[in-house]
Amino acid sequence: MNVSLNGIAFTQGFEGCVLTAYQDSVGIWTIGWGATSIFGRPVKKGDMITQQQADDFLTATLAEVAVTISPWLSNVSLNQNQFDSQCDFAYNAGPGALKGSTLLKTLLADPADPYITACFMMWDKGHVNGQLVVIPGLESRRQKEANLYFS
Repeated sequence: MNVSLNGIAFTQGFEGCVLTAYQDSVGIWTIGWGATSIFGRPVKKGDMITQQQADDFLTATLAEVAVTISPWLSNVSLNQNQFDSQCDFAYNAGPGALKGSTLLKTLLADPADPYITACFMMWDKGHVNGQLVVIPGLESRRQKEANLYFS
């Protein structure tokens, strides 16, 4: 499967687009639609990109995410919203986070299991000043990913 236009818009709704590098809620340099690397290198202070570059980075990265996670989901039948929710999760948390997660294990065992919502919510935290804390933006994002998954 490929991420849909609705899936891309879903991710854009959380990321927002900033064309000058900034530090995200946990201090990672970020640019565009949440990109942490551009032109084959990590984002750094002072980086700037165009809107077209931001859009292209997002589309390309989501396409890479879809290619990466599709084999992991090949043994279950997912609808487009379910797939898009997994792409958004993997875009935000990283494909490696999805691969070893209870979320993926639960989904593979039973794609209709309501526990999947709780599995999304396990990923609402980030490290701030050395402490693992709930990040309100992540909490909202995980809930909306779960809602998309079950829609």
